[in-house]
Amino acid sequence: MSNWMQDLFHVEKPIIAMCHLQPLPGDPYYDADGGMEKVMAAAKADLLALQEGGVDGIMFSNEFSLPYLTKVEPVTIAAMARVIGELKPLITVPYGVNCLWDPIASIDLAVAVDGKFIREIISGVYASDFGLWNTNVGKTVRHKMAVGAKDLKLLFNIVPEAARYLADRDIKDIARSTEFNNRPDALCVSGLTAGSETDTQILGQVKASVKRTPILCNTGCNVNNITRQLSVADGAVCATTFKYDGVFENAVDVKRVKEFMDKVKEYRATL
Repeated sequence: MSNWMQDLFHVEKPIIAMCHLQPLPGDPYYDADGGMEKVMAAAKADLLALQEGGVDGIMFSNEFSLPYLTKVEPVTIAAMARVIGELKPLITVPYGVNCLWDPIASIDLAVAVDGKFIREIISGVYASDFGLWNTNVGKTVRHKMAVGAKDLKLLFNIVPEAARYLADRDIKDIARSTEFNNRPDALCVSGLTAGSETDTQILGQVKASVKRTPILCNTGCNVNNITRQLSVADGAVCATTFKYDGVFENAVDVKRVKEFMDKVKEYRATL
């Protein structure tokens, strides 16, 4: 495992759980009547359930800000900062942020709330459900250094959900060039959408293509496949499987979290 992951999470093959925030001010489906108090209450309940269930880390994201922007509005960053800031006294595990789909905003948010990592689409050009999706990795990394976040870890999602690389490039080539050119702290490999299982063979191809970068299984992990996925990946980012009935839109079910983490701990004992 990469030293930084061991140092931060203190376990082999960490499980980073997503804390999905409800629609925020400015989002199409924001509940103005419920207001920020409703957003806060849902986030608090999910955070506590994930931590009680035994996850190794948390990543806060504006998952329900659908449809996503590739440059988010300032109100989104402000609302997320308020939520995470109010929850900070309750957070007991390492945490990061994901301000979809804007790496600069994610960095700014992380700096504001002391997040340790971000996950984003940081490099590449894509055809996506959200239009032509361009990035500027050089600008993003320079911005990270400019705002004093040299220790912030950047998790590069190299198989974006709901998008495809504009050029016809093999995933192994993308992984190799991303590592060489950009020095990512980890590479995230995904399925088509949130909750879609990541192909274990693709995970293996990416893992074999890089020399020093940890590989995270980014979508679709569940209690039935997590042992197989972790036999290849260095960790996982998980969300939908922790929800009631395994449904993306639902709240976190602590029983499902515990069952999943028990399986992970059982597997770790064999390493």
